[in-house]
Amino acid sequence: MKRTFVTLLFVAGVVVIGSLVGLFNLPGPWYQGLVKPPFNPPNWIFGPVWTVLYALIGVAGARTFLDHRHSQAMRLWVAQMVLNFAWSPMFFGAEQILGAFIVVMAMLIAILLFIRASWHQDRLSALLFLPYAAWVAFASLLNGSILALN
Repeated sequence: MKRTFVTLLFVAGVVVIGSLVGLFNLPGPWYQGLVKPPFNPPNWIFGPVWTVLYALIGVAGARTFLDHRHSQAMRLWVAQMVLNFAWSPMFFGAEQILGAFIVVMAMLIAILLFIRASWHQDRLSALLFLPYAAWVAFASLLNGSILALN
């Protein structure tokens, strides 16, 4: 019962905080005016993708918290969450493309390090982060392309 409660708490917390960060940092006229690469996805795709990813991140975070609370993996999980929640305010709020690029690159590194740190202690948590790593790698490319084009 405790595992289920902690898992639900982590998933709900990550999804709710991530959603609130997104709602308070929506793409506006500034973003619409930027030159974007041809592979830029439509805006509507980001909400559903991030909701699924946040659920996976929450499950991995709960598992790591319950079984490896004082590990390097837990510290990396927290670090990537801080960076994740910082990206939208940096990009959309502060309109700092370079700053956001630095944040997203640091986030990708933290995600990859989490996967590496979790691989032997909790393979499932590491695997849950693979789609997240792929999406953030794509987001990094997108952010970098927007930086180069503007």
